Amino acid sequence: MGNYGTHIDAKWQEKWEESKLYKFNKNKSGEKLYVLEMFSYPSGSNLHAGHWFNYGPVDSWARFKRMQGYNIFQPMGFDAFGLPAENYAIKTGIHPKDSTVKNIETMEKQLRAMGAMFNWENEVITCNEDYYKWTQWLFLKLYEKGLAYRKNAPVNWCPSCNTVLANEQVLDGECERCSSEVTKKDLTQWFFKITDYSEELLQKLDELDWPEKTKAMQKHWIGKSIGAEVTFKMADSDLSFDVFTTRADTLFGVTYVVLAPENPLVDKITTEHYKKDVEAYKEATKKQSEIERQSITREKTGVFTGAYAINPINGRKVPVWVADYVLATYGTGAVMAVPAHDERDFAFATKYELPIERVIKGGEGLPYVDPGIMVNSGEFDGMNSEEGRDAIIAKLERESHGTKKINYRLRDWLVSRQRYWGAPIPVVYCDKCGTVPVPEDQLPVKLPYEVEFTPDGKSPLAKCEDFINTTCPHCGAPAKREADTLDTFVCSSWYYLRYADNKNDKEAFNTDIINDILPVDKYVGGPEHACMHLLYARFINKALRDMGYLNFDEPFLSLTHQGLILGPDGLKMSKSKGNTISPDDYIKEFGSDVFRMYLMFGFDYTEGGAWSDDGIKSIGRFIDRVERILDSCRDYIKDPKNSKDSMDKLEKELNFVRHSTIKAISEDMDKMQFNTCIARIMEYTNALSKYINEESKNPTFLKESLIDFIKLLAPFAPHFSEEQWSLLDMPFSVFNEKWPIFNESALVKDEVEIAIQINGKVKGRINIPSGLSEDEIKLAALASPDTQRNIAGKDLMKVIVIKGRLVNIVVK
Repeated sequence: MGNYGTHIDAKWQEKWEESKLYKFNKNKSGEKLYVLEMFSYPSGSNLHAGHWFNYGPVDSWARFKRMQGYNIFQPMGFDAFGLPAENYAIKTGIHPKDSTVKNIETMEKQLRAMGAMFNWENEVITCNEDYYKWTQWLFLKLYEKGLAYRKNAPVNWCPSCNTVLANEQVLDGECERCSSEVTKKDLTQWFFKITDYSEELLQKLDELDWPEKTKAMQKHWIGKSIGAEVTFKMADSDLSFDVFTTRADTLFGVTYVVLAPENPLVDKITTEHYKKDVEAYKEATKKQSEIERQSITREKTGVFTGAYAINPINGRKVPVWVADYVLATYGTGAVMAVPAHDERDFAFATKYELPIERVIKGGEGLPYVDPGIMVNSGEFDGMNSEEGRDAIIAKLERESHGTKKINYRLRDWLVSRQRYWGAPIPVVYCDKCGTVPVPEDQLPVKLPYEVEFTPDGKSPLAKCEDFINTTCPHCGAPAKREADTLDTFVCSSWYYLRYADNKNDKEAFNTDIINDILPVDKYVGGPEHACMHLLYARFINKALRDMGYLNFDEPFLSLTHQGLILGPDGLKMSKSKGNTISPDDYIKEFGSDVFRMYLMFGFDYTEGGAWSDDGIKSIGRFIDRVERILDSCRDYIKDPKNSKDSMDKLEKELNFVRHSTIKAISEDMDKMQFNTCIARIMEYTNALSKYINEESKNPTFLKESLIDFIKLLAPFAPHFSEEQWSLLDMPFSVFNEKWPIFNESALVKDEVEIAIQINGKVKGRINIPSGLSEDEIKLAALASPDTQRNIAGKDLMKVIVIKGRLVNIVVK
């Protein structure tokens, strides 16, 4: 195809590298713009089309912003710790470090071949000691502030991967990586106290330029509820438990209560007759994820304990059940059930033939879930729900049976992992001193290379004697290191900070540098991280701010989610399906610009779609056409003898397309609507082609039009545009040029084309001067030969003018 290809890519990539064209200089004039794509995990040896869809179009957007005068900081790195590399090592015998380093080398080459403006001197690789040393420092700082703690807790356990899984990593009761059935296990684990920031994490969302769906997901995950905590005493013992409710007005309608299977109270209150059933139910529950248990569509199940509790508002005995839809980690691990006024409770009560008693008046049937007037509620009858809630809570508080409370669904972040390939947790356990954090000057706690990491249910580091055995930093006595490693989300929770000061060996980052360059202005990545990475990074940012290291509240001011590129079969790409698309062969044939433009033109950026070979061939033909047009003009525009100051009709037409294209692309690029931008460039190409085929051309005007054309094309086809720019004998580089600005006056046409309809059907078109009055337009339309021919011998009934578009002539 034409003269464009990988040799042009290589030529300009070398030139860009030599000239340090894209090197970020914080002292450079222009408004700072930190552009960041979520860094990739080097689990495979090659980039696929999905990586390109994340990185290529964002680079085009950043180039556009650079030409608008912004000082772009666009770093790149690798999220290099984690389970896939370890599982690959177990399968192949290749050490995780070796495979990861090799994959990074390959992916770096591919990313460089993309020709993006990445600031490679700011690269971050999370498995390198110079990075995870500061991840460990972050852990220590959180520990000092009481935001890192250790406790025994039930966790999701994959018996095949032999590690803890986050709730989001359990799909339909199975491990997302190996599909093994997940169970529950009690382990002593490290947690980060993200719940301390529940309210701010919730409130600050409204200030962010993020997709509304993502903000809604985080709001739901944080799950703020305002209500009351009510104490229920057991009927035949001194034991008691608390429930949280947002509907204290329905307390008289409680006909049973439910405990989570993991609630320690269950074993204490279950009667002998029901113990076998309860134990079996508890075992079955261990195989389900918390997300699965909370599903609103899943049929609710439960088992009776044989015990009863006392409703504090009316002294009534109610049965105590165990059900898996109640979670020990959410709220109090117990709920009160009001089946007449809650859909879940109603279904459960109906299934198990439990009483259903209305205490709120409203609606025809049950359950009635809205507020209303209280009935069957003793002294509170006749009150509306809002009054009743306050009055009942006040009574509970007077009698020490309850209190007002705000509750959150969000739980603390479990960060311990029983795997090898991760950052060691910098803690030592001493028989004399207890839990001892490793002093900062002893960081990093290095991850040893020679480790037996075949999974057997224990942390691999626990089997490495050289690592696990140490001395206490306080007293010098023999001690043991923590054998768990940190969740890889800890590594990615702060990487955006390290980029800006990545070579600092004295501190994680210099506060002044970070406060100058951060926060991230535009962040791009997949929506699957809404309730993990994005939430964790926000928490870490706020914690570091409160420690005095940062002066900004949020890490990512604006967020865009790219869509998913599917295989040609319309399914998600995977090696097992054999439908993955590798960019390399296409780039060899067409060059990286054609591949980039196809991704931007063939798919809506936030939607994605199925891959098609035909699409990329079409873009290849388009670039060939552009090259031919530019070649045909080059000699002509060097001879100014036919230049003139005024514009004729053809030049005005091209000038209109030129400036309307500048206006449209400038607006659509800000919204990352790349496909419409390229469509506009194609329209501009057609207009140029039409003009250069005319006999009379203005060389000066044509050169100006070509200069703007190449500038507009440059972000989408950077190598090709740089080549064409140099062939016009323009100074290096096109990306040092200012983005074109449209001229409003050029968008006002001297003439407009309008359609002529006869009885609603188009019968002709005429060009008329802009600014004619309605009567003048009518006369022009009626005088048209097409009109005269079509209305001959007919009665003229009405002439309707729609300015700038059409004239409809009604005849009989």
